[in-house]
Amino acid sequence: MTQKMADVGAKAALVVTPCYYKGGMNNTALINHYTKVADTSPIPVILYSVPGNTAIDLAPEVIIKLSEHKNIIGLKDSGGDIGKLGSLVYATQKNDFQILAGSASFLFPAYAVGCVGGVLGLANVLGKACCDLEQLYKDGKMEEAKQLQHRLIAPNMAVTKRFGVPGLKVAMEWFGYYGGPTRSPLQPIGQPDIDIIRNVFKSNGFLD
Repeated sequence: MTQKMADVGAKAALVVTPCYYKGGMNNTALINHYTKVADTSPIPVILYSVPGNTAIDLAPEVIIKLSEHKNIIGLKDSGGDIGKLGSLVYATQKNDFQILAGSASFLFPAYAVGCVGGVLGLANVLGKACCDLEQLYKDGKMEEAKQLQHRLIAPNMAVTKRFGVPGLKVAMEWFGYYGGPTRSPLQPIGQPDIDIIRNVFKSNGFLD
């Protein structure tokens, strides 16, 4: 699959943890899997740990070991354990490896412990606000960055954990983007839930 993605122009591959046979996904299996993918991939590989969807959280020792591979360049971690992210930044600092936050709900604290950016579902809707937070942090405007982070949490939760992809698609339409239909088996959300999401965005200053 990474070869096919490279063929159509991808510059890197975000590779999620295999999770169908959870009982067999121990550290050895995960290291072996990612090593084989990275060995054969024509483009750099970014590890993707999203335990909320896979019930598998890449262990620090696995990530540290894989960070030594010349074709594994980073990690997107959606688990939200800031202590883990900070320890990984420190443990992998001598390797050509970067850590990315996997959720807008903890982007500011992720920067504070050394993460270099984020891959954020909310950025499909509030991309400028997410970039603004990064710039505020880089400019040393920590109080403003913190306040913006606070405002991003509820909208992010609304279009991820609470209402998921169907909610995200609806919100994209409000900001001039194409959300499109919800693919089966996911179902479109109803008007009461749409109203809830709209109120969340309004109460945090992102909609009039």
